[in-house]
Order: sequence, then C-alpha cells, then structure tokens
Amino acid sequence: MDRLTLLGLVIALTGILLSQVIEGSNLSILLQGTAFLIVFFGTLGAVMVQSSRKVFLMAIEMVRWAFFDPKISGQESIDQLTAWSTLARKEGMLALEQYIPGISDPFLKKGVQLLVDGHNAEKIREVLEIDINSWEQLRWQAARVWEAAAGYSPTIGIIGAVLGLMHVMQNLSEPSKLGGGIAVAFVATIYGVAFANLLFLPIANKLKGIIMQQTQMRGMIVDGLGSIANGENPRYIEFKLQSYLDQ
Repeated sequence: MDRLTLLGLVIALTGILLSQVIEGSNLSILLQGTAFLIVFFGTLGAVMVQSSRKVFLMAIEMVRWAFFDPKISGQESIDQLTAWSTLARKEGMLALEQYIPGISDPFLKKGVQLLVDGHNAEKIREVLEIDINSWEQLRWQAARVWEAAAGYSPTIGIIGAVLGLMHVMQNLSEPSKLGGGIAVAFVATIYGVAFANLLFLPIANKLKGIIMQQTQMRGMIVDGLGSIANGENPRYIEFKLQSYLDQ
C-alpha cells in the first residue's frame, strides 16, 4: 500500500469534512445518491466514449498502481545483470540460456534470448527500444484517461446541478420537495469538483510518475544487456547501472 496516497486522501477529506462540522453543517447533506450517480456514471460514460477498449481497460488496471506502487527492484536487476555478465565472460553467451525459462518479466526474457541468439548490442537495443516505446505509449494513454476524467467530472457535476434545479422548478408548488432538489443541485457540483481534484487528477499524475520510473528501469536493463553483448567488465557494468538508481 502506498501510504502517501492514503495519507493524502485522508488529509484532504478530513479537512473538507472538518470544516463542515466547524461551520455547524450536517455531514449527511453531502451524502446524495442521486448526485453521485449523475457524476460517477456520467464521467465514466464520457471517458469510455473517448477511449479505445484497450486503453480504457489498461486505465482501469493501472489505477491500483496509485495505491500499490509496482516498484521494480533496480538493485536486484543490477545484481542479476552483473552475475550474468560474469557468467557470459567465463562460459560464453550460451551459458545464459539455462536462465531463460525462469525469467518472469517478458521484456527481460526477450532481451536475454536475443543475447543467447548472438545478436550484437545495437540489434538488442533496437528491438527492446521498440518494446519500451510501445509499452510506454499505451500506459501514457491510459494515464490520460484519468486526466480526461478530471476534465469531464466538474462539467458533469454542473449537469447534475442543472437537473437538480429543474426538479426544484417543477415542484415550486410543493415546498417540501424543494430541499431535496436544491441539495442534489449543489452536491452534484461538489462531487464533480472533488472527484476531479482529489482523485482523478492526482491519480493521473501519480501514474505518469510511475510510468517514467519504470521506463527508466527498462532503459537500464537495455543498457546492461548491451554491455554484456559487448563483453564489458562486470564491475564496470555494475558501476554504470548503479547510476540509474542514483537518479
């Protein structure tokens, strides 16, 4: 669990709700199911219209990254690449073939397979950089789905407000129904703005940061595999790759 994400949400919600209590307002007024349905499903529908199926499903899958950061162990990757470089210098590239079935990361598995097949550093980099670009572009588009949701949400909230006011206008002769309509009108606007600024936009920005971090780690792997292909000294490879972690 990413504690910073959880702490940020708790602080934001506590500040908003506490201010309501201090002002003497009843918190139950913020619990409007109709307003929630308008904003949530309206925003969901809007992002589905603008997104392809693949990008939308990736956006849903990636939302957990904001709460459970899928960190790549950079040091573990460096240790593995350094060990492989030592083995390759002693016994040749074919000695790495025994490790391929046990590699869980498809990206790294492809890189080691290219090494074993005897491709030079330039060819390995060429193939893997295409993989990196494809991986990065799909996930950037998915992150932008949440960014788009932050744009649609306040507008959908305004639609909810207008619908609430229309309900009020239709019941001017029945004062008992006015309160509910007005509540939906204002709370829908609050939901729209709150979802956008407390949830959707922060998630989008957090996902972008994680994508950048993972792209950098994949670049480190490409660098390491290229160095192994060139037969560079394992100690040199370790020092060079360590610079990625320092960044």
